[in-house]
Amino acid sequence: MAIEAPISKFRKNGLIIYIVACLAASAWFAYDGYLNEEFKKNHTSEDGTPDSTFVFNQKAPPFGVGIAVLLGAYLLVIRTKKLVAEENALIVSNAERIAYDDIRKIDKTHFDSKGFFVLMYKDEGGKEIERKISSRKYDNLAAVLDYLVEKIS
Repeated sequence: MAIEAPISKFRKNGLIIYIVACLAASAWFAYDGYLNEEFKKNHTSEDGTPDSTFVFNQKAPPFGVGIAVLLGAYLLVIRTKKLVAEENALIVSNAERIAYDDIRKIDKTHFDSKGFFVLMYKDEGGKEIERKISSRKYDNLAAVLDYLVEKIS
């Protein structure tokens, strides 16, 4: 029986909020930089040269839209990621598996108050690694933690 912890709604909603904020700021800057005649009049000198605010409002919208597109692409990439506690190993990603035999210690001191625990394990090279796993990154983390404690005990 595998227990899954998908990417948290907190993280997904945060990315969506950033995307909307970037698009809204880009629209605002584009409006002021290209359509708002009063803004153009206030930020242009008598000889017709625009000030730095006017130039910024004309050049910023493509960058805001670009950032929103990158955040949207990142959201599409991470939406299917999950932490899976299988029978013999904890699967963090396609490239990283942590066998239960390699886990040395689980520090769950701050899990109830702050929502994270720390795994201490040895990798294939024998190097000790600490990995912080947070409830802000994954949902259903309590079930995964209970299963991990059961498996290494």
